Amino acid sequence: MRSAHFLAMALAALLLLPAGPGARAAAPLRALDDAELSQVSGGDGISFAAHVVLNDPTLVGAVSDSRLSLGFNGDGQTRYVVIKNLRGVVDMFAVSLGVKQRSDGGGDYIQIGLPGYVRYTNFGFESLSVQSDPNAAVTGNLGSLNINGTVSLQGQVRLWSH
Repeated sequence: MRSAHFLAMALAALLLLPAGPGARAAAPLRALDDAELSQVSGGDGISFAAHVVLNDPTLVGAVSDSRLSLGFNGDGQTRYVVIKNLRGVVDMFAVSLGVKQRSDGGGDYIQIGLPGYVRYTNFGFESLSVQSDPNAAVTGNLGSLNINGTVSLQGQVRLWSH
């Protein structure tokens, strides 16, 4: 117990020490005009990871009859694509988003980096149907889907306007 207390005190003391001779103080904030701002370059944008869990049946109080309905109107009638019991786990790592300058000097573009790793665990749905009432019992089944596996991607999606 005493050695843990001593270790905690030593770490606290190290945190209070001033930075070494190589450390520099940050410059004060100041406004930049447009010319100065156009010369500023940032880091590589942002990157994020996601762990998405949809309708986990192991949770207490889990819903056993969920639906995702998409309505379409054609020829004066509305039909719904009904996806029953969409569920599963998706893990994505290192989706990136950044702003880059076009090589032709025509401005900037948004670069979306594809995730290097995507894992699907029991991801899918119980049934897919087309019906006129999204709340009615599912009478038809155009199929089901269940994905378990890992995908590795590389590349980017680039978006710009004219």
